[in-house]
Amino acid sequence: MNWLTNVVRPKIRNMLRRETPENLWIKCPDSGQLVFYKDVEANQFVIPGSNYHMRMNAVARLKSIFDNETWYDVALPDVTPDPLKFRDEKKYVDRIKDARARTNLNDAIKVGYGKLEGAAVVVAVQDFDFMGGSLGMAAGEAIVRGLELAVEKKSPFIVFAASGGARMQEGILSLMQMPRTTVAVQMLREAKQPYIVVLTNPTTGGVTASYAMLGDVQIAEPGALIGFAGARVIEQTIREKLPEGFQRAEYLKEHGMIDMVVHRHELRPTLARLCRLLTRAPALETASKPVQPVVSPAQIVSAPETAPAAPHA
Repeated sequence: MNWLTNVVRPKIRNMLRRETPENLWIKCPDSGQLVFYKDVEANQFVIPGSNYHMRMNAVARLKSIFDNETWYDVALPDVTPDPLKFRDEKKYVDRIKDARARTNLNDAIKVGYGKLEGAAVVVAVQDFDFMGGSLGMAAGEAIVRGLELAVEKKSPFIVFAASGGARMQEGILSLMQMPRTTVAVQMLREAKQPYIVVLTNPTTGGVTASYAMLGDVQIAEPGALIGFAGARVIEQTIREKLPEGFQRAEYLKEHGMIDMVVHRHELRPTLARLCRLLTRAPALETASKPVQPVVSPAQIVSAPETAPAAPHA
């Protein structure tokens, strides 16, 4: 007989309970090491012992890139939420509602405009927690809007890609985002502004087949899975055993598919250096240029839940 559950009164029993947060500890997928969540968060979500790079949400990523963790949230076009009235085990609109409630994002991509070591840049971040970072109409509009803004402001565009591919619930409309984003990248190229891609874990499917592999400079985080089809599908198709490390960032760098593999702690200074190099702008001269607001002050949205309020012009 358990005296605590059978003898002690309910009110006293409630006092003896300890409330433990679900994410108090994190288990490293690589080494199995248990690490205190706050330590991982303070280390930019890199496991201290194994250097395993965990996923970062969109707001945390923007905070790690922009000066003083401050930026302007770029207003993105609205799209039809469920153009095909799609339903599998549950309605597509319900899946979107669940993803929005869980991530506090409107869709898979968040776009910000601010300063990176004094230089004005536009940054788009794909959040894998929002339906696997899938590319749908809203995500496509976000990428296109970010590229258009970079052309307008004559600033570099940096995208952090993380996706499982196109969003099946939107069918051909999601696949159409591949040529649309490709055309928008070409607009930036014609404007002679840098386009830098950071491939994070994982980047696959239609995203890899479009804007994620069109950068002037292709960067990847250590150990990131990068490819179009999965390794199992490739093995079954070619009937060959794939080499160890296939589709990982280090393997792709050795075979010339990407330019560099950069540790997350070195990512911010590396991006700033590349932006200065590609725009031929000295650091001191760039730092003196003020960042102009993206939209009117009434339309600027900050990220108060996890970041300080964006400045208002």
